[in-house]
Amino acid sequence: MPAATPLLVITHCPDQATADSLATALVDLRLAACVNLLAPCRSVYRWQGVVESADEVPLLIKTTSQRYAALESEIRARHPYELPEIVAIPIDRGLPAYLQWLTDETRPD
Repeated sequence: MPAATPLLVITHCPDQATADSLATALVDLRLAACVNLLAPCRSVYRWQGVVESADEVPLLIKTTSQRYAALESEIRARHPYELPEIVAIPIDRGLPAYLQWLTDETRPD
């Protein structure tokens, strides 16, 4: 089996309670080693032809390519948005011990 590529996955939640619940579930299920919940921000976007804005809580999710499909599925199942942002960015460099921890913490039991 090839080595897992570490990933940084970004999503936004509509409120703190949703963000807390999602972050806890992802770590508990070992789909993420760590989730950072950032300060609320204001997002401006076009949705169904209309420019809208909303306050959101950004999440930075650390996982691996081997766990990505399950992570995406779990976010979609728990997220209240019809079309949640789920963007994965490969991590090509980092502190080796941290990246090893990330990999270890996302291995299924």
